[in-house]
Amino acid sequence: MSSSQILPIAITGEPILNRIAVKVSQFDASLIQLADDMLATMMAANGVGIAAGQVHSPLAMFVMASRPNERYPNAPVTEPRVIINPQILSYSTQTQAGIEGCLSIPDSRMSIVRSQQIDTRFQNLKGEFIEQSFSDFEARIFQHEFDHIKGITLIERLAQQQKQAYPA
Repeated sequence: MSSSQILPIAITGEPILNRIAVKVSQFDASLIQLADDMLATMMAANGVGIAAGQVHSPLAMFVMASRPNERYPNAPVTEPRVIINPQILSYSTQTQAGIEGCLSIPDSRMSIVRSQQIDTRFQNLKGEFIEQSFSDFEARIFQHEFDHIKGITLIERLAQQQKQAYPA
């Protein structure tokens, strides 16, 4: 296994960001390397999550690891997590607006409404299925990265919310 490398991050407008991710079917050393590289890339960019599409990979996976940094000074500290083939099983009806940024939209922040709690199912690097609930900031990260898996960027999410708030 080689050491982690910082990968180039796709910027808004690059087609990979609007593609629906491909399900991961091979859980091998190359997947572990990609996860390590994604984590290193996210940390170097002061992110709290990054999806595979953001580093030009078509796979349905993302990494998340929250900790205070210059972009999120009040972020809680959480263990780094690799999320593969994610599903959101349920969303709480309680929602909360919060300021989000995206590593693919440098220097931009937007107020996005997200569910405060979600129940999820995903696979780990060994291919094992995990069911887990996330709340508050971790739920926000998961939902943001899950949008990337579906080819939805923060810009589209904001536009969708504005359409719901102000129907034509």
